Amino acid sequence: MFRHPSFQSTLTAPGRRALLRAAGACAAAGALPRALAQEGRPIAVAQIVDLSARHQDVGRDFLIGSRAAWADLNTRGGLRGQPVQHLGLETDGSPAAIQAAWQAAHQNPACVALSGCAGDSAAAAVAQLQAGGSTLALAAPWLHRQWQDEGDTVFSIFPGYQAQIGHAVRSLAAMGVQQAGVVFAHPGLQQQLQAGVLQAGTAMGLRTQVLTAAQRRTAPPAIVLFVGGTPELHDYVARLELPRGRQCYVVALADVNLQVLAQLGGARHNVPVIATQPVPLVTAGLPIVRAYREVMGRLYDEPPSPQGLAGFIAARYTAEVLASVAGPLTRASALAAFRQRREVHLGGYVVAYQGRRPAGGLVTQSMLAGDGRIVG
Repeated sequence: MFRHPSFQSTLTAPGRRALLRAAGACAAAGALPRALAQEGRPIAVAQIVDLSARHQDVGRDFLIGSRAAWADLNTRGGLRGQPVQHLGLETDGSPAAIQAAWQAAHQNPACVALSGCAGDSAAAAVAQLQAGGSTLALAAPWLHRQWQDEGDTVFSIFPGYQAQIGHAVRSLAAMGVQQAGVVFAHPGLQQQLQAGVLQAGTAMGLRTQVLTAAQRRTAPPAIVLFVGGTPELHDYVARLELPRGRQCYVVALADVNLQVLAQLGGARHNVPVIATQPVPLVTAGLPIVRAYREVMGRLYDEPPSPQGLAGFIAARYTAEVLASVAGPLTRASALAAFRQRREVHLGGYVVAYQGRRPAGGLVTQSMLAGDGRIVG
């Protein structure tokens, strides 16, 4: 499945239609009034998103956050006095659909960059396509695994699994925990990520044990790192069998939406779920977070989420770098600007690099308590 570039499947409620009206200038290039298009070269940014059943909760919120950011930018004059056309390219996460979306972005002459591709598997697939030789920069993807970017066209800004595990380990250390089980949602994910996740745990001094599917029904260690999506996490938590009086903390890495998990009835009194988030808490007082909440409240009718905030930050970072280009804004000049990897301050959220990798980075945690409350 590849739908280009409509957003009908994920924006159907009245509030979503309001967002589309506010983001009208973000439509495809052919929808721009001729007089506006003649003022300068059209500017488009493409976003490839996985809306498969496994990842639609993350992908949808990420896309909405980005769309809100671009819509807000356009209400304030856009870039170089022109609106930015935000091309939301929806896929089912399959290799064929992602490749079709990637090719569509390259075939659009107005497109100067890819931005905020989500979730992790889809972002990794796009990054792999980039390795074949891309003229477009891939900015701020929702990419958490380590990636060798020989072509220097992928510009990650969010802390990866190693930083997320490190944050979790430091939290667990305070509880005296030195070992944990690791559960991968499905064999394909385990094959892709097991080495990197275990290496990250070892680097932080955590002894890890991969739990097989058969072991998921037996009592796990007191701490379990979960790698996968929200529906799979819900299934795992529901099937856990613990001895009376025993408690198990499940620490989910990145691709989990606690709000959706709570709606699915994923809360259990003896299995608190902690989600690591490579963005600030949505309740934080940072200017970038306040701006996200304000724009969402003005243009949208749903509560803020960590994934939505990540999409908002991805779009803001992309816009800041594109705005820094001196001279004509082209694919080549945009790619050159991203390759400079200048430190960018986004209302309290700092994007900095050490070599080609993000330097530092903020990781936070929220917890779904047994009574269904989200804490943090």
